[in-house]
Amino acid sequence: QVRERLKQQVIEMKEKFPDFRPGLAILQVGNRDDSNLYINMKLKAAAEIGISANHIKLPNTATEAEVLKCIASLNGDPAVHGFIVQLPLDSDKPINTEKITNAVAPEKDVDGLSSINAGKLSRGDLGDCFIPCTPKGCMELIRQTGIQVAGKRAVVIGRSKIVGAPMHDLLLWNHATVTTCHSKTSTLAEEVGKADILVVAAGKAEMVKGEWIKPGAIVIDCGINHVPDSTKASGKRVVGDVAYSTAKEKASYITPVPGGVGPMTVAMLMQSTVESAQRFLEKFQPGKWNIQYNQLTLKIPVPSDIEISQSYMPKPIDQVAKEVGLLPDEVELYGQTKAKVHLSALKRLKNQPDGKYVVVTGITPTPLGEGKSTTTVGLVQALGAHLHQNVFACVRQPSQGPTFGIKGGAAGGGYCQVIPMEEFNLHLTGDIHAITAANNLVAAAIDARIFHELTQTDQALYSRLVPSVSGVRKFSDIQIRRLQKLGINKTDPMALTKEEVNLFVRLDIDPGTITWQRVLDTNDRFLRKITIGQSPTEKGFSRTAQFDITVSSEIMAVLALSDGLDDMKKRLGRMVVASSKRGEPVTADDLGVTGALAVLMKDAVKPNLMQTLEGTPVFVHAGPFANIAHGNSSVLADKIALKLVGKEGFVVTEAGFGADIGMEKFFNIKCRYSGLRPHVVVLVATVRALKMHGGGPAVTAGVPLPKEYMEENLQLLAKGCSNLNKQIQNARMFGVPVVVAVNAFKTDTKAELALVVQLAKEAGAFDAVECNHWAEGGKGAVALAQAVQRASQAPSNFRFLYSVELPVIDKIRLIAQQIYGASDIELLPEAQEKVTLYTKQGFGNLPICMAKTHLSLSHDPEQKGAPTGFILPIRDIRASVGAGFLYPLVGTMSTMPGLPTRPCFYDIDLDPASGEVSGLF
Repeated sequence: QVRERLKQQVIEMKEKFPDFRPGLAILQVGNRDDSNLYINMKLKAAAEIGISANHIKLPNTATEAEVLKCIASLNGDPAVHGFIVQLPLDSDKPINTEKITNAVAPEKDVDGLSSINAGKLSRGDLGDCFIPCTPKGCMELIRQTGIQVAGKRAVVIGRSKIVGAPMHDLLLWNHATVTTCHSKTSTLAEEVGKADILVVAAGKAEMVKGEWIKPGAIVIDCGINHVPDSTKASGKRVVGDVAYSTAKEKASYITPVPGGVGPMTVAMLMQSTVESAQRFLEKFQPGKWNIQYNQLTLKIPVPSDIEISQSYMPKPIDQVAKEVGLLPDEVELYGQTKAKVHLSALKRLKNQPDGKYVVVTGITPTPLGEGKSTTTVGLVQALGAHLHQNVFACVRQPSQGPTFGIKGGAAGGGYCQVIPMEEFNLHLTGDIHAITAANNLVAAAIDARIFHELTQTDQALYSRLVPSVSGVRKFSDIQIRRLQKLGINKTDPMALTKEEVNLFVRLDIDPGTITWQRVLDTNDRFLRKITIGQSPTEKGFSRTAQFDITVSSEIMAVLALSDGLDDMKKRLGRMVVASSKRGEPVTADDLGVTGALAVLMKDAVKPNLMQTLEGTPVFVHAGPFANIAHGNSSVLADKIALKLVGKEGFVVTEAGFGADIGMEKFFNIKCRYSGLRPHVVVLVATVRALKMHGGGPAVTAGVPLPKEYMEENLQLLAKGCSNLNKQIQNARMFGVPVVVAVNAFKTDTKAELALVVQLAKEAGAFDAVECNHWAEGGKGAVALAQAVQRASQAPSNFRFLYSVELPVIDKIRLIAQQIYGASDIELLPEAQEKVTLYTKQGFGNLPICMAKTHLSLSHDPEQKGAPTGFILPIRDIRASVGAGFLYPLVGTMSTMPGLPTRPCFYDIDLDPASGEVSGLF
């Protein structure tokens, strides 16, 4: 009856929530035959009822720590509603059983063995605890007799934590008068004779005699004992603690052994699991996170970013992880406010449908920026804290160069920030430092290899590259790969000919072709051109080189585009650092550093988890340049987030610079490699930037805005909307609906904001919305969030701008003409040579990553609006083969910014007493 009732309840749950099933986990240590038998009974019952049961079996060598780790993982798994540890624990190692049972989360402890559940039962909180299954089954059997428990005399023989003690409490709180007897009870027969209800769990074969029993009593026999029986094939039979044959003559009801309490115990385990699943459904909707959002207290005027950030206490980051459905063993804490997420989460969630994918981009900006990061954070705060959708922000990690230089922080602004902003803007979890170390290891390997090849014979090089250890030479795995690349299919170091040794040991790097530079995550203009090898120990082998800023390293782009450790390692190995004097590409794998790079980057590949001011989750991961690289956060962060939010949720990511740069690369490079398809483009615009595009005076960082930007000027604004129109067209070219977010400033008039909204819609935007999230937090972006929700339901026919199979020049021309508005391109001689070289080297089918100014649709930062008819000059082309793109250089640009006259660090300080950071903007 119980099983049929439960089966019906599970069917009703699935009708209401089609993807939901009650989940039971059974943890076993060792391989006892009796435990295996009991577990199989439970698994069979679960399958019959419709419960998803998972049997986790640890070996008998498992330690207490290993068992506790497994329990912690199951505690955190939202798909597990009931969880039992099969006792006894069959381990060779000492394990504290009580410690193990108490480690099970009380809300999942369907065996009712934890001290918390036992305490609640003892206290009479029967509706707020799980009751051990055997006493619960006994109570159900007693109820089935129809006899009222209240007022009856009950005797319980046995006081174990599993049966006797909880049975006493259960009868007591059902208003029976209860006596507990045990091995020291001297008047056992007398006490038994008084019992209207007798529950025996002593573990002694037939110790309770039939003549002791009060006529008409209810007898529940929980014992399972084996006694000799020559008539049985096994030589023994199972009996209970009660002499059944005589007791049944006096009892009104009695349970047989076997076949009485045992099946009821299993049925009650199933019932408790279903009850736990029902409690879960009452508290959580499947697929819906249960998040504690932070309430903002808005101030006018809006305080500084760091004042706002420091006035809100972030939730513990492990709480955020739990809220979004990450398991404890998938989260690596870095203090209280940031954590790394293991890639095992993606594997676990692989069958989960993806959520809606939203990219935030912008019109061609002023040097001040138009608030894409702020809009990204405001949008997720609105979707999450105000519209109660599952939503993740995925943003880039900022470089410390701009943080201490002219820009300041990049955590958003106003009441739309990632917090703590000082953690976000500084070291975070050390990913950029790992990239610095890995990049500079490659640089050191290049120059060291050139030096050693110039100063040693082939045989001397070979002896050092393949040293004899205990008289045996052996190729490493990476050296085997190099031999295969050279077409040498030999694995015995002694079998190589002189010619093969020469090919193997000499990379023969042409110093004039080295494209790999050293990096540092600090703005330092004096490192833009340096001379290395000045020490006498380098024997005169000096060359001109340079330092770039770390985030411009190809390793950063590799991190951002990798979809796992294996993919990252392959990409690192494919990175081309120079050409040989024969014109062949020299890779990191040729240098032998691939494995070492993977080791340096093994933690950096894990996305970083943080939160917004209003408590919505954020992944901060990777921060490639948006000019010589693609300017987007990591593929891995997006993929994990899309799984976590579920089918109805949203992932909002940001593309660097304007739509002509960051968005175009997001679509043509990031989406091409990730296989992900976006649902909505959010295009950020401001009245200020549009007036600039209409012919307004230059906007300069650190200089007050000219009066044209402080007064209403609809004519200037309307003219500047040509840039907005073009960027809307650019987004629609990829077949994705566009929602325009008009960031409102206090100097904007209602008429100006209304004009931008009107013209955006006329230009083909799905919708256009005025936004006030900087001053109001998520509340100020609710209309934007609702527009994004509607747009995500609209038809989307995503397509790439070009096929990678096209010739390099044709791909560049398509971007220049279709996205920028150029009439044609002009390749300067150096660029033409690179097209020939890269095509010959086999890199002609890579996507294109244009390195162009972000201050104009053209190559000239002074050309505002939507210029047309210009010739786009391509002065050079370089290859990021590991990352997977070619990047044409349009005009000149520096990959090592310099410090201004008054850098941001003038305002940054630390209070030694409190450790509090101030002045970080």
